[in-house]
Amino acid sequence: MRVAFVSTSSPVYPSALGRWLPLARELARRGHEVHFVTLHHDFRPGQEKPRPEEGVWLHTVAQMHVRGWGDERRPLSGLALLRTALAGTVALWRRAREVRADVYHICKPQPMNGLAGYLVAQERRCPWYLDCDDYEAQANRFTGRWQRAVVRLFEDALPRQADAVTVNTRFLAARVQRFGVAPERVVYVPNGVERSRFAGLDPGVGSRLRARLGLEGKPTVLYLGTLSLASHPLFLLLEAFALLVRHMPEARLVWLGGGEGRSRIERRVAEMGLGERVLFLGAVPPDQVPHHLLLADVTVDPVYDDDIARARSPLKLFESMACGIPVVTGDVGDRREILADGAAGLLVRPADAGALAEGMALLLQDPVCRRQMADAARERVQAYMWDRLAEDFLRVYQLPTRPFRGLGRG
Repeated sequence: MRVAFVSTSSPVYPSALGRWLPLARELARRGHEVHFVTLHHDFRPGQEKPRPEEGVWLHTVAQMHVRGWGDERRPLSGLALLRTALAGTVALWRRAREVRADVYHICKPQPMNGLAGYLVAQERRCPWYLDCDDYEAQANRFTGRWQRAVVRLFEDALPRQADAVTVNTRFLAARVQRFGVAPERVVYVPNGVERSRFAGLDPGVGSRLRARLGLEGKPTVLYLGTLSLASHPLFLLLEAFALLVRHMPEARLVWLGGGEGRSRIERRVAEMGLGERVLFLGAVPPDQVPHHLLLADVTVDPVYDDDIARARSPLKLFESMACGIPVVTGDVGDRREILADGAAGLLVRPADAGALAEGMALLLQDPVCRRQMADAARERVQAYMWDRLAEDFLRVYQLPTRPFRGLGRG
């Protein structure tokens, strides 16, 4: 079977890195011909030529709606966004059409890839599917109301038209069903990790990194992820860490990742007098993330009790579990299920800086508890390896397909 994933997310961005590309590689290992048609965060002429990467044909065809990676990441707006969106939609449509896939899988119900993939599938009269891995209309930062309205239109309309919908959280499964998608056309597949990325972990690398960064003997909390204040409550983490250092002044907070919110976070760190206790490492290449996670005694996933958190299957949880690093997070959405009711990670009240601080302190001060939780995490994460999850994902292509329906009709 020839499968084409149609995406707007650059290959090094979280959704592509942690979900679609690992899935595509697993499908390729099972004998399918897989194409990943996408945009790029720093597109240059000449990148359009398809190239094989680990068994998957990668097509980067135009500039995405965000420019840059890490701390250079900046969303486009105004006329620049409109021009980029139009060019990206046309480029995705052309390349998806050239691929002539047996099935098309749209990665996120967004306007550019949604329209491109939908039109190609309708022209070819072949099955098409939709993957929902976030609540975009709520989680994204928009510079105009019209942008949110357009994204919401596609998020609400596309699931009803697809032959089937894949989702990564129970919340999104319930949401698309409320919009008229039959339960039998919804396939739940959470996020996960690739076994090969964590197979060669060397604790010595982590120890050398600790020494180089001056973290030896320091209880260390690490946050891994995009530094976006629009979609992550990172000031909540700072409030919790400020409470923690009142009782553990030797504690350190490491930020692993970049984003447009970094400068604001750095200013808040300075205002709170936490400068010497907080370390920003920026974004590192994906193959270096596992060893950088070994800097941590504990990782943290701060969340509010809202639909943004319920819609997420956080990659940071799975990566931390694969490294045997206990994670502290709010008890929202699928996190309890992922962490085996708290055996593989510590669940606290969401949106509560005091509870988050207490959770971090509990694990930092109790090495026995950390070891027990680390062992449970390594065992639990086996269920979230992509070589297992791919089997569940393949079920979506075995569901009966539906006759043509126009966009916006149930």
